[in-house]
Amino acid sequence: MSKQKFDSFDDMLANSEKPTLVDFYAPWCGPCQMMAGILKQVKEELGDSVNIVKINTDNYPQIASQHGVEALPTLVLFKNGKPSDRIEGVLRPEQLVQRLQPNL
Repeated sequence: MSKQKFDSFDDMLANSEKPTLVDFYAPWCGPCQMMAGILKQVKEELGDSVNIVKINTDNYPQIASQHGVEALPTLVLFKNGKPSDRIEGVLRPEQLVQRLQPNL
């Protein structure tokens, strides 16, 4: 997962040519730590068909509240800059891939 800098979160979503899966997490959240390895496997399986971005809600609380994130981890799939799917909690890699594929 490459680290890129954007002026804003909305900017990043608007400029993405492919769907972007955003992982809203916090460093103190145990289930969020599990998602890191799961997302790595999902990225290996889906390759370049999706961007995966992690947002630390401790550092960016306004982005989390803007997108109604109340539980962690919350994954939101954005397509054409708009949310197209939302997953709260931990899914196994194969479940997550199945859930994402129709939206890619």
